[in-house]
Amino acid sequence: MYKTILVVDDEESICQSLRGILSDEGYEVRTAGSGEDALKAIEEDVPDLVLLDIWLPGMDGLEALKIIKAETPQVPVIMMSGHGTIETAVKATKLGAFDFIEKPISLEKVVLLVNHALALVRLEEENRFLKQKVTSAYELIGQSKTILELKEMIRIVAPTNAWILIMGENGTGKELVARSIHYQSKRARRPFIEVNCAAIPEELIESELFGHEKGSFTGATAKKRGKFELAHEGTLFLDEVADMSLKAQAKILRILQEKKFERVGGNKFIDTDVRVLAATNKDLEKEMEAERFRQDLYYRLNVIPLTIAPLRDRKEDIPILAAQFVNDFCVKEGVEPKAISDDAIEVFMEHSWPGNVRELKNIMERLVIMTQGAEITADDIPPLSKEVQTGEAMDTIFTYNSFRKAKMEFEKKFIMKKLQENEGNISKTADSIGLERSNLHRKIKTHSLEAKKD
Repeated sequence: MYKTILVVDDEESICQSLRGILSDEGYEVRTAGSGEDALKAIEEDVPDLVLLDIWLPGMDGLEALKIIKAETPQVPVIMMSGHGTIETAVKATKLGAFDFIEKPISLEKVVLLVNHALALVRLEEENRFLKQKVTSAYELIGQSKTILELKEMIRIVAPTNAWILIMGENGTGKELVARSIHYQSKRARRPFIEVNCAAIPEELIESELFGHEKGSFTGATAKKRGKFELAHEGTLFLDEVADMSLKAQAKILRILQEKKFERVGGNKFIDTDVRVLAATNKDLEKEMEAERFRQDLYYRLNVIPLTIAPLRDRKEDIPILAAQFVNDFCVKEGVEPKAISDDAIEVFMEHSWPGNVRELKNIMERLVIMTQGAEITADDIPPLSKEVQTGEAMDTIFTYNSFRKAKMEFEKKFIMKKLQENEGNISKTADSIGLERSNLHRKIKTHSLEAKKD
């Protein structure tokens, strides 16, 4: 697609010269002889760039520039003048001009300036797109009260340098929250370094976190930068921080307090500037009582606590999440978009989701791959849980405000119990409760129950 350039000058010869050279460069060139005509032309069709003379009949170029930048700030404007001064050039720059060129015009210089201006605009657009893409990739999905409150908290704390402790069950999205904070912070252009504290052997914790010098121990064949050094001026995410040994906790605490460290085998202190985000699925207060987590480290990390609710406590988000995951996986797999039926949503809403959002995401990926039709129905859903409900759990039926939900829960527990009594045999169970075998089979699928093939 051709880039359009608007040349604004009351000298026809200049307009024609610029039209000729810029057309040869592959640009589509339009002209205007006054500031008023230029504004009309821009209103009709916004150009990609404007070459604007300062001295024009009627509205001068500086006044036209002010209006152009107010209404179309994304359009670069290069000013032209036959008797310009430094003062005029400064004024034009303050009003938003990209650059200033004096007459008599060097056509070669004009081409260079135009190419440079449009290249910068393209680069800025690409950066904006990538930033939006990154930000949206780590955006929390949901409209429940707890998620909206969490989003608001992230919005408030992200621009600060405050250390944050993220708490939640496995699969709730603690890493997603950490990345969302990072990419909304002032450190977004700097590294985000993740440390899985549970996966690092105690004997390697120092090397992983602080790095090591060549020859500092057996196998250290080269100098290695540690996680703290890699995260300099960025964000360090300590995932599953409660799974570190007390010895490792002490080493972490020291560097967090002193903000400097030595590589293993080194004798030089390295200053570090990192923002620390930590996450855990454990109750750290209980861990402290059991003397498995240092109290001083807890208070160091827990400047701002953020808690992510489990999926079972925000079930209104399930339809939104499911739809988003289906769309994402359809794009990933290159298949036609799929809808989710109401009966499938009902099955999802009745499930307790012990694996939280991660479990839901995995299920939706499986359904996108395995479902042949254009709609995911209850019959397509594999068994979601192998949990055996107790008699005590039956009392939860009376906590539902919805008759439909209470009915679904009773039906699930009733069929589960009868299947157990008949050792999972569908035919025997159907006979015992007075249902057609096909009808019972459908309900078993709806409730994600297990039964023997017969």
